[in-house]
Amino acid sequence: MTPPSSDQDTPQQDPLLQEFVSHLVHERGLSEHSIRSYRSDLTQLVQSQGPLEGLRLARIRAWLADLHEQGLSRSTLNRKIASVRAFSAWSHRRGHLPEDPSVRLRSSSRSSHLPDVLQQQHVNTLTQRLHERSQAGEQAREQAPATYAMTLRDEAMVELLYATGMRVSELAGLDLSSFVSDRRMVRVLGKGNKERMVPFGAPAERAVQQWVEEGRPELAGQDSGQALFLGRRGRRIDVRVVRKVVDDQLEALGTTAARGPHALRHSAATHLLEGGADLRTVQELLGHASLSTTQIYTHVSVDRLREAYGRSHPRA
Repeated sequence: MTPPSSDQDTPQQDPLLQEFVSHLVHERGLSEHSIRSYRSDLTQLVQSQGPLEGLRLARIRAWLADLHEQGLSRSTLNRKIASVRAFSAWSHRRGHLPEDPSVRLRSSSRSSHLPDVLQQQHVNTLTQRLHERSQAGEQAREQAPATYAMTLRDEAMVELLYATGMRVSELAGLDLSSFVSDRRMVRVLGKGNKERMVPFGAPAERAVQQWVEEGRPELAGQDSGQALFLGRRGRRIDVRVVRKVVDDQLEALGTTAARGPHALRHSAATHLLEGGADLRTVQELLGHASLSTTQIYTHVSVDRLREAYGRSHPRA
């Protein structure tokens, strides 16, 4: 039996995906329907998170968070989790992965989808470290202007992601004209091409302004257009580059509390609720079509409240 064909050309070229499908066909002898499901699920993972080589738990969780926000049913999510588990276990056995990241992956239930959230002090440490990195890069600006530009870009991206709670794909799609600077507002084009206005604070404003004035001109070229954030070659930044920047910075932070770009979105939502924002406001800021999607953050806040009570109350 030959592997079923697929319309997704680029992800199908992922060598590990091709090898895994061959394993399903020739060694496990699965039906075409089963193989098509495995291939479809893993193709979506590649499209969202990049090549399967070096797959980590943070990338799997970020992908599942994306799917959860799309409102997929529990049974569909569990099927996709099963596909990732099968690939991850096979890849580890073959020596492609040093460990099987899926062993820490739970099946879908309401509790298993409570998002990972950073403590506010961790966010402060993260942004402070990025700012210090930018300041250090300024001293070597003449020798390495592109490197300095990217430190400014990375700081601006992280500040804006946390300030607004926007999705990584929404950040990558921002243009220079997306900002209403005198009001500290940004136009965000979300899912279904729905536009929303999202406010942001002074730290994000400073970081974005410095990137636009000092960093962006160093990377800009003929293909830049109006894109706000640029890659090394001057084109609109790829979502996978944004994910890698955030992943690397969170990993350097040293906390295991949260991983992946969605951690900043989840943290922004949770911190807003903890600060007194009402649920409808957070729903609008995040661009959720359904209030039920936003309500998951109330469970996170209650859990954190319970933990704080347990640590602090003398009669807990």
